[in-house]
Amino acid sequence: MKILLVHQNFPGQFLHLAPALKARGHEVTALTDIRNQRATDIPTLRYRHDGAKVEAAQARLGRNFITQSDRGVTVARACLRLRNETGYVPDVIFGHSGWGETLFLKEVWPEARLIVYAEFYYRGRGADVGFDPEAGDAGFDQVMIAQGRAAHLGQSLLHADAGIAPTEWQASTYPPALRRMIEVIFDGVDSDKVTPDPAAMVELPGGHVLRAGDEVLTFVNRNLEPYRGYHTFIRALPEVLAARPAAQVVIVGGDEVSYGPAPRDGRRWKDIYLDEVRGRIDASRVHFLGKVPYGTFLSLMQVSRAHAYLTYPFVLSWSMVEAMSAGALVIGSDTAPVREVIRHGQNGLLVDFFDVAAWSQTLITALAEPERFAPLRAAARQTVLDRYDLRRICLPRMIEMVERQGS
Repeated sequence: MKILLVHQNFPGQFLHLAPALKARGHEVTALTDIRNQRATDIPTLRYRHDGAKVEAAQARLGRNFITQSDRGVTVARACLRLRNETGYVPDVIFGHSGWGETLFLKEVWPEARLIVYAEFYYRGRGADVGFDPEAGDAGFDQVMIAQGRAAHLGQSLLHADAGIAPTEWQASTYPPALRRMIEVIFDGVDSDKVTPDPAAMVELPGGHVLRAGDEVLTFVNRNLEPYRGYHTFIRALPEVLAARPAAQVVIVGGDEVSYGPAPRDGRRWKDIYLDEVRGRIDASRVHFLGKVPYGTFLSLMQVSRAHAYLTYPFVLSWSMVEAMSAGALVIGSDTAPVREVIRHGQNGLLVDFFDVAAWSQTLITALAEPERFAPLRAAARQTVLDRYDLRRICLPRMIEMVERQGS
């Protein structure tokens, strides 16, 4: 089959799927934004999108739809030129719906089967909006804004033939009429690569070396921000560091904003919350690494004695499941995306997202009694092997769906 994969940051979620489909003899082509220059062995076409700035006061609730649909128009025009000039017609198109790229592809190739990666459907109630009191009250205006952000997502799936969501909870954010179109297939963790390693070690910038078995507490996210519970975690540290004088805390994440608003005063979320506790922590034992290479992240998960992961009711991070595959003890927020994977006391621990005192005590206990939680670490890895393994479960299911749609 001819398969077109569409993602403005390719390979993205198609990192493993693209080469696997190619290896099975399919003609696989990628379409991405020209600004994305990530190396890939997949033949890649690029479109140029210079979206006009949207005036929020004029566009109002339509500003998000304007932004995404403008990109959709750019992609559709590029694809129309491709069809007219080369005669290219894919059998299957698989694209991420988050940026509007798939919106009009059926108008170019009505004969193709279109699958969209349906990662999350914004909702006015019951998900991230209004979850955190510190973000302000979720008044009716915020509810309408959130619902307005979902317009292009609904249209993308409605005009497709099928959707894929990585978790049951993320699929459940879609309205029932659209949920019926979605199959739940997790992206998958390469458990042959992401595995416990008793010889693992990480050298910190100052030269301090951490090894498996050391008293290491880790926290990892793309960026340090409230959506991923950075504020709760950092507030728990004074008690943890006081109770565990040998503990080393390693925090990975950038200073940008992935989700939610930026601070209004121009500062960084990292500094705002760090300033709250700065006089009550031993800063020499708290190591901010910024963004790190994947190999460093993996080594950190292998040396971690306790790994904290928090999130609003929102998209689940790959890093949490990868930490479980590496044999880390994950202490997660008791929120719906995390509860789907972690069962408290069975393959990890759950703590109320906002209960700073409970976070402190749970982290202290996890650091103090590693042998007690060894069975949970083993069970966490087994959970990945049973439900989220890339090679044996997730990738075969993804391939089967793509091929089924094109048959």
